[in-house]
This record gives sequence, C-alpha cells and structure tokens, in this order.
Amino acid sequence: MDEASELFQQRLRKLEELKKEGIDPYPNHFRVTHTSKDIHETFGSLSDEELKSIKETFCLAGRIVAIRDFGKASFIQIQDRKGRIQAYFQKNIVGDRAFQLFKTLDIGDFVGMEGKVFRTKTGELTLQVQNFQLLVKSLRPLPEKWHGLTDVEIRYRHRYLDLIANPKVKEIFLTRIQAIQMIREFFTCRDFIEVETPMLHPIPGGATAKPFKTYHNALDMELYMRVAPELFLKRLVIGGLERIFEINRCFRNEGISSQHNPEFTMLEFYQSYATYEDLMKMTEELLTSMVKKIRGELRLTYGGKEIDFTPPWRRLRFKESLLESGRVDPAALKDPSKAKEAAQELGLEFRKGTSHGRVLADLFKEVVEPHLTQPTFITHYPTEVSPLSRRNGDHSEVVDRFELFIAGREIANGFSELNDPIEQRERFLQQLRERGEEADFFLRLDEDFIRALEFGMPPTAGEGIGIDRWIMILTDAPSIRDVIFFPLLRMEK
Repeated sequence: MDEASELFQQRLRKLEELKKEGIDPYPNHFRVTHTSKDIHETFGSLSDEELKSIKETFCLAGRIVAIRDFGKASFIQIQDRKGRIQAYFQKNIVGDRAFQLFKTLDIGDFVGMEGKVFRTKTGELTLQVQNFQLLVKSLRPLPEKWHGLTDVEIRYRHRYLDLIANPKVKEIFLTRIQAIQMIREFFTCRDFIEVETPMLHPIPGGATAKPFKTYHNALDMELYMRVAPELFLKRLVIGGLERIFEINRCFRNEGISSQHNPEFTMLEFYQSYATYEDLMKMTEELLTSMVKKIRGELRLTYGGKEIDFTPPWRRLRFKESLLESGRVDPAALKDPSKAKEAAQELGLEFRKGTSHGRVLADLFKEVVEPHLTQPTFITHYPTEVSPLSRRNGDHSEVVDRFELFIAGREIANGFSELNDPIEQRERFLQQLRERGEEADFFLRLDEDFIRALEFGMPPTAGEGIGIDRWIMILTDAPSIRDVIFFPLLRMEK
C-alpha cells in the first residue's frame, strides 16, 4: 500500500471513530462572524495591553494548513477566504474531551473556532480558542505535506488542490475576477448595456475557426457551438441597441497551446456612430485603467520583459510593419508572386488560389507579430482577410481595421463594420470560394444576417478582446491554462 492510500485508510478509521463517539463529522450549523483579514486589520496595530482589554469573542472557520503540537497545548494555522490566522488550543481552556477531539484533527480538516485575540511572544496575532467544532473531516492528505504543489499536470487537472497549495494561483484568479468587474464598470459608465447571445448556432459563423458540432434531438437538427458572437450582436445593433457589450464564452475545435484553449472568454462590444479610430482610443483607456488599478503603475513585466502602457500607444500600418521587419521585399507588397516566394522561403505553406492579402497576413504572423512587445495597434489590413470590415475610403484594397498586439500576441481585433448588405454578400461568397472544399464545414452563408443588414445597420464599430490572453499579461502567466480555472485536458488513463 502506498503512503497516500495508507493515510486515506487512517483517516477513514478516524471518521468511523468520530461517528461511534456521536460526533457529526460534517455539521452545518456553525456561524462565522469574522475572517482572518478582519482580525488582522482590526487588531494588528494594537498593543498587548490593548488586546487584553478586549472582552469580545470572535468566530472564525477555515481549513487547517499547519499544526504544531506541544502536548497539552497546540498551535494551528487555518486558511479562510481572506488569508491565514494562527489559533492556540490549551487543554485547560477547551476541556479534556474537546482537547481529545482536537488531537484527532489532521491538516486539511475544517474547523470552526470561537475565542479571544492575543499576541504571542513572537508577536504573532493569534486566536485563543475557547470553543471549537470539527466542521469537515478531510479524507485525503493535502499535496506534498503542504510544501506546495508543483506538478503542472496535477495543478491543472486538480485545480482545487492548486488553489489550496499555491496562494499565488488564487491571486491570479482574483485578479481575473477584478478585471472582469472593471470591464463591466467601464462600459456601463459609458452608456453601454450588457447582453447575452446564443451559444448554440444553427450554422457556424462570425469567424473562420473550426466549430464544435452537436445535435438537438427535439428539433432534429445539427447545431454548432459558437466560435464568435459577432453576427448575433450586430443583429441587436440593427434592432436599435446602439451600444452593447457581451463577456462571452467561445469554442473553437482547433489546437491547444500556451495561447489557445478550445473554450475561452472574449469581450465583444459595438458602438453605433463610431469608427475603428474611436475604438482604438477606448481600448487604450480601458486597458491602461486596468493596469493602473491592478498593478499600481503603467509598467509591468511579462516573461522577463518590461512593457510600458503609457499612452499614446504606437500605431503602425500593416504594410509598413512588414517593411519595418526587414525580412520582406518591398516588391512583395504589390506583386502576389513575390509575396508567395517570400512566404515559401520562410517555410510557409498555403493552398492554391490563396489571395495576395492572405499570403501577406501569413508573412505578418511570421515576421512581425512575435516582435510586437510594446502595445501596438496595427491598422489597415488587406480586405481579403477582413470580410466583415468596411473598406477604407481612400484605399479600397485595405479596410478600416486594427489589431492590438502586446508581448508578441494578438489581444484585440476591431474595425468599422461593413454595413452594405450587397458588398457583405459578395465578401462572404469570396470567402467561401477561397476556402474551397473546407468551406462546407468552416463557413456557411448566413442568409438571415444578410437579410437583417438589408433592413439597415447604422454606421458602427465593433471589437473583440481576448480576456484570457489579457489576464496572462496582467498576471505574468506563461500559459493560458494558468488563467482558466479548468482548462481542457485529456482524460486520465
């Protein structure tokens, strides 16, 4: 029997002994009056004499994370939702029977305690326990005897252990929650309304990613998990909701990497009578306000590199960025054959009939994107790779679109929306032609969306921001799995 199994059996025997003694190992009537943080903040600055004058008792509860036994007295540390605090158990105060029960407790158990606050000789604020109750008997020992959980596979697969054993992990997710709350406040203050759109779509659309397919028995029809909410959100704009946002879950049946999870969170927002330039300014305001509040300044370190969020952020046109890289022949920007030659020299592959704009986009991803460390807006993308964007008024081969890059990865994508239904239909058809045989699965012509556009959509700009990637940067997390509570993993064998 391995050590873990032996400890499990020992705790099972303790559980049975508790039941025989008439002790409920899982009661649910203890009431908490204070957290560890309340105690530290309220009494942390008081002197020993001031603490002695306090007659009030306090009720706290949490998981035992450390035990120091001194015979007739013991110290424990508990962890609750706000942090940790030390508690002191003395046999002559809690009584013989209660102290005997205390001796059966293990690291991992939950206890409820009532007592007064004092300071030990070493200066640590401590709860002098007068009464206590076992709240939960833990049957499995915490990982690595509480020295920390380092196995990445276990951390992701058993996130509950990761949160217990690694306080920094909890801080990452608290930052994520705070950031999402700030997003809601930012848009609500600007007269946007939060909406919800379907996760089950009758046809895949809104992006060129491969969708997950499912089936509805009652309706006898195939459905697709949404790859993006874009087309439904635009329907709401057409319906008169001029400023909307959605913090949504999207699903893409593609690869898994440090930047990709099949299920992810995205912010999308739309504003009528605005342009892509307005959204660049708004994005700058949103993200800088978050960095300032969460990190305390406009500089942070990600992956060992300092990133400066001080506005204004750099703006660079798509083609200029290719030239600036020094790895693309200027002739490739105008000559499709030259562009393909440059792509092939870099080992890039593409199907026959791939458009010039698509080849340039692949070149950009290879030679420009990884080097965009500081916040940078890349603008004026080729029309061929932007089927939902409005053409630029001066140069029809490009569109009024931007992508925001930070730390060498795309964080946001926004543009002035194409609201001409005739051109939109032609763009969709061109997209289908370029996809060829794959189009049947990846893309469908959304006739209902075209119909909605024919009723008229006001001039509008829209944007999507990848929440998970943004949280990675805010928390210096190397993998998207570090900022998603339960990332997708293979089944355990």
